[in-house]
Amino acid sequence: MATTTRPIKLVECPRDAMQGWPHLIATDKKIAYINALLKVGFDTIDFGSFVSPKAIPQMADTADVIKGLQPNATTKLLAIVANIRGAQEALMHSVVDCLGFPFSVSPTFQLRNTNSTMQQSLLMVEEMQNLCNRSNKQLVVYMSMGFGNIYGDEYTEGIVLDWIDKIAAIGVTTISIADTVGLATPLQVTRMMQAVIPMYPAIEIGV
Repeated sequence: MATTTRPIKLVECPRDAMQGWPHLIATDKKIAYINALLKVGFDTIDFGSFVSPKAIPQMADTADVIKGLQPNATTKLLAIVANIRGAQEALMHSVVDCLGFPFSVSPTFQLRNTNSTMQQSLLMVEEMQNLCNRSNKQLVVYMSMGFGNIYGDEYTEGIVLDWIDKIAAIGVTTISIADTVGLATPLQVTRMMQAVIPMYPAIEIGV
């Protein structure tokens, strides 16, 4: 029996690296770096976020960074949002192709990261999906703490699969399982992918 393989897509995430720096990076330097990445040919670049500047000061200039970017037809630009207001702000920018929402399978981290419970976050995912559909944009859901957490919250692969099922039912077509705190083992990643990918042939699964 012939089998088909999905193409591998590479996503680069300068946003995650930048927001961890203790000092602010100049806007023009961010623009130059992201424009250099746009020439490489990544499928998607997770370049910035529309969140409270009090929460992530490094990303407060994302709207200004956008003004200097040189988008192309090859690479999608993704911005992280943590609530509906951020999603609406991101969707005002035509160069933003995708919104990324961090949905954690750790209730503690979800509350700390987005100031919302998991059930509240699921409702936000549904509203964001509707907003993206109306704007011809794509919603990407990051499953934070997808391989374990440091807070002592209950974790099993079954819990991850259950939340993926709920998010898939909303119509989200790209879900990325994130090893947020570096706990995953190669065997664990393999087992998770072997479980998830066949279950959702119409969804792009990232890791």
